[in-house]
Amino acid sequence: MNVFINDYVIPGAIMVGQSLLLLVVLLILIAYILYADRKIWAAVQMRRGPNVVGPWGLFQSFADLLKFVLKEPVIPASTSKTVFLLAPLVGVVLALATWAVVPVADNWVIANINVGVLYIFAISSLEVYGIIMGGWASNSKYAFLGALRSAAQMVSYEVSIGFVIITVLLCVGSLNLTDIVMSQTDGLGTMAGLPPSLLDWHWLALFPMFVVFFISALAETNRPPFDLPEAESELVAGFMVEYGSTPYMMFMLGEYAAVSLMCAMTTILFLGGWLPPLDIAPLNWVPGIFWFLGKALLVFFMFAMVKAFVPRYRYDQLMRLGWKVFLPLSLAMVFIVATVLQITGWAA
Repeated sequence: MNVFINDYVIPGAIMVGQSLLLLVVLLILIAYILYADRKIWAAVQMRRGPNVVGPWGLFQSFADLLKFVLKEPVIPASTSKTVFLLAPLVGVVLALATWAVVPVADNWVIANINVGVLYIFAISSLEVYGIIMGGWASNSKYAFLGALRSAAQMVSYEVSIGFVIITVLLCVGSLNLTDIVMSQTDGLGTMAGLPPSLLDWHWLALFPMFVVFFISALAETNRPPFDLPEAESELVAGFMVEYGSTPYMMFMLGEYAAVSLMCAMTTILFLGGWLPPLDIAPLNWVPGIFWFLGKALLVFFMFAMVKAFVPRYRYDQLMRLGWKVFLPLSLAMVFIVATVLQITGWAA
């Protein structure tokens, strides 16, 4: 009995506690990411943004949560009610589940598995089912067409993201996210005789792939200028047109959780994760979690600023960019990176 408790019960209880802590922190962080998104866009348009609820409007996201929770959910009579209500739950659960393998600092991860990249890619790929379920169950042509367009967009750019990740894995030789971060302690900068710094991170050696990953992440998460599924020409919110109150909030929560995951993955794959920009005192005295959060928030700031200076794409432009530009470019980069690593002997 003692063996069972020590080997299964206690580790299981610790993992459940860690998971709950991660979810609470992540949900609070998403609330302030949403607040930051609105304030950044307001600053671009030279207006105030949320500034009433709480000091500087800091509690606005929580007031919106309360409003959504207290509103009566309206379910159209012609819908498939079970699937209609299940769709947003599927989306948000899958979006939050991907964070189980994301290391936010050294040894700060719930499940440090050796196939972390495959886990994230597999779980995030399933998120499209929540969108398809929502569009189909709504029994509306607008919602169904919006779901199809969103599914086609997500699948198209997942291909490019997959090839970008392959180029990183070729350099690292591991599917473990912690190993990917630690591999960036040496690189082009240290080869040139410099101390470990941001020049060793993959953004420099794989700069074209860094750009492709960033743009593909925008399309994958329906962010401007690729927010076509939620901003059709008729402005009916695409697959979410029949949703309101809490189910709508869950769809948006899943979307922002996916956005935060893409910011974290950009940080891990290309920006050195929790590593300091220069491995010298006092920068390396700062706990790694702060470097990780700072880099992820910087990436989100780039996400938020894109819609300020890039007009929305037409759907044919969106698909052409994914299939005729990014796919050949990422395939070519996989071949180039593999060839260079083989010739130089730098392969992991």
